[in-house]
Amino acid sequence: MGEQHDAMTMEEAAEAFAAETSYWREVRGLSKRALASAMGFDPSYVSHMESGRHKPTEDFARRADEALGAAKAIWKRWCDYEAAKARNGRTATVSRAPRAAAEQPYATGSALVVEHDAARLDYDGRLYRLAMRRLLRNTGTEPVTRYLIRISVDRYPGEPERSNAHYRRNPLTWEELALNATCRGEVMQWEAKHDRDAFKEVWLLFENGQGRFPLYPGESVWIEYAYSVGDEKWGRWFQRAVRLPTERLEVQLAFPTALDPVVWGTETSMTAEASPLRTAPARRDENGTTLFSWTTVRPALHARYRLEWKFRSRPNTKETDREFA
Repeated sequence: MGEQHDAMTMEEAAEAFAAETSYWREVRGLSKRALASAMGFDPSYVSHMESGRHKPTEDFARRADEALGAAKAIWKRWCDYEAAKARNGRTATVSRAPRAAAEQPYATGSALVVEHDAARLDYDGRLYRLAMRRLLRNTGTEPVTRYLIRISVDRYPGEPERSNAHYRRNPLTWEELALNATCRGEVMQWEAKHDRDAFKEVWLLFENGQGRFPLYPGESVWIEYAYSVGDEKWGRWFQRAVRLPTERLEVQLAFPTALDPVVWGTETSMTAEASPLRTAPARRDENGTTLFSWTTVRPALHARYRLEWKFRSRPNTKETDREFA
């Protein structure tokens, strides 16, 4: 079964293109003005494109993908838009059937809703370990057989050429990630969809060598997955992009108390620039670890929540930066 990109309307495809562009700009730490300069465009053009006031174009997609090192992700969104436009031309006089409200391009086989999305990041002074738990509900009519996750890293946000050069010399590897996933106590096999120096997309499969365990319509199930990255490729920020309808989003960050960590965050939506989180992360100390927790309910689709931190006991140490979504 293919992705549901082929079911998107022109409006949905244009919105996905805008969100993808904004996502990668945020990953690279660029302002709209900086991206426009790198692409040779007027700053207002990038702003209009991300807000949806301008429709996707081939030239913009090519330039943005190259300037942001987006591994053809933006280009693919433009292709989706062109496909939707072609379908619209063929079916302009045909009435459409009602569409499922939860339909989205990141799941295959059905429409998924995330009832609870919980992420925990642990840092031991050298290695970051991320453990993700998601309670998925199938609201469609077909079984779900796989689930897409994304991992991308960026050591030098705001300096895409320097960052790309760094990862060409020091690519992110599957061996160091040591990705593992489970569902219903079963190991989930996985398949790489995109494998780039600083960017991975992976299908988690609802199957393994001993059998299959698809998520059937009306069912809910927890999936869990985890991976590790050293701090030479990670960094002091963690951004979550809401790509599926989500009911509850929770993030925990755990650092050695001896590092004297401080955490803050911002929120960005399709229609607004980054602004402070509406509620501050809660903090507590226990057994030499400082834990920061932050939660929101019913976040907007395509919203991005970015948590950043610094270690006051390492004032002169410039660490890496990365993102997962």
